[in-house]
Amino acid sequence: MKKCRGNLLDVWILVLLEYVLEREGRTLYTENPVKDAVIFCKAFLSNQLAKFAPKLYVKLTHQTGRGGEEGDGSQVANYFFMCFDDYLKQLGVKIEHVESYLKNKLILEYGPGDILGVALLFYAYGAETVHCVDRFPLSKMSEKNIDIYVQLLNSLGGKERKRAEAVFKEKGNPASGFNEHCIRYKVTKNGLSGANNAYDLIISRAVLEHVNDLKETMFDVKRCLKKDGLSLHEVDLRSHGLDRYTDFDFLTWPTFLYALMYSHKGFPNRWRVSTYKELANSSRLHVKELKPTGRLDQSKLSFIRPKIAKEFRLISPDELSWLGFWVHLEHA
Repeated sequence: MKKCRGNLLDVWILVLLEYVLEREGRTLYTENPVKDAVIFCKAFLSNQLAKFAPKLYVKLTHQTGRGGEEGDGSQVANYFFMCFDDYLKQLGVKIEHVESYLKNKLILEYGPGDILGVALLFYAYGAETVHCVDRFPLSKMSEKNIDIYVQLLNSLGGKERKRAEAVFKEKGNPASGFNEHCIRYKVTKNGLSGANNAYDLIISRAVLEHVNDLKETMFDVKRCLKKDGLSLHEVDLRSHGLDRYTDFDFLTWPTFLYALMYSHKGFPNRWRVSTYKELANSSRLHVKELKPTGRLDQSKLSFIRPKIAKEFRLISPDELSWLGFWVHLEHA
């Protein structure tokens, strides 16, 4: 009887979905209509939970802001060192010069996740202050996270270790929480800083593709970046697990359905690199450097391109194929 009821519900959802699409004059690429109907229903309900009870949503989904398998404390600590090294490479700063580069710099990190590991390393190597802002209350001092902070401290030596210990209220004790004179964390609507002409360096890693208002985020970068500052972002344009049958088929959901499913959960907003360039320009930000981190094979792109939502169809095949990119922004 339960299986029968489940099948009837699946059929009802499918009929409703097809009815809505027909009224909108749209179609949906699918290889299993019932499966996609169930995906829509579950995603829609969890999206409402994220909208009206974000703290409960984070608690139930165990979000960390990093995604993928966690590994042990040392592996996660190594991940943060890798992120820090990536930023230095993009900035063209060698490790022996990083202290002088970061001296007196105020840094903003968008979407740091549940562990402020990158912020800790930037402060350890010379930044004056690091502010972190997020739209979900992810940062916490759980037993596991405290262990990771300890691993980070133990991987540092000399003056970097001493500076890193100072980021906590009780020197060297992560359980005491952060000293806000060194690292400050806050949760705001849409994950925006709201600051003005405040930061020398703004960074994010795999964050901008998750913001629910990319236009306003670009304006926030413009407002809070100092006139001679630099904003550096790594953007991941892949589906983050939302493809159902083939690469990039998460782009085939009609936009209004995709918004109903994912607009409040921090899932990919689907914007391609062309939109980032347009919004940077409209925000009066200059794209100092832009380079892809990978491209989808053209044979796979050729299969899915005719099926994608209409707002993506005018994007050039080359830009549509980008799997991600690094972008350097400054005042125009």
